Amino acid sequence: MNTLLVMLGGGFGAMLRYVVGVFIMKRFQHPPIPIAMLIVNVIGSFGLGLFLGIFFRELDPIIYESPLFLLIGLGFFGAFTTFSTFSVETMQLLRDGKRKHALIYVLLSVSLSILFFSSAFFLTLN
Repeated sequence: MNTLLVMLGGGFGAMLRYVVGVFIMKRFQHPPIPIAMLIVNVIGSFGLGLFLGIFFRELDPIIYESPLFLLIGLGFFGAFTTFSTFSVETMQLLRDGKRKHALIYVLLSVSLSILFFSSAFFLTLN
């Protein structure tokens, strides 16, 4: 049952990531860094922070036993955000000799994702 919950949430998360990514790429056709995945990952981190803050109020490993977390936290947000695509895009920038762009992309992706997650999570605790 747990696997089915993760699969269901993951299917919706991956589908939405694709739709949002295509939407953003059509608006920003030749950005210096992969803006679509940056935005998706930051939105996903914010959403996960809100979700965890509202429904669990803490970051305890016990949440992995919750069907709600498996469906939404691990499944949906796990598939909506993507570290693998981030890695590929970073390597493409490096391959193309755009080291400065790669560094900016990495720093923005990691710092903004953590900032937005923690902001959303702590916002719900007040």
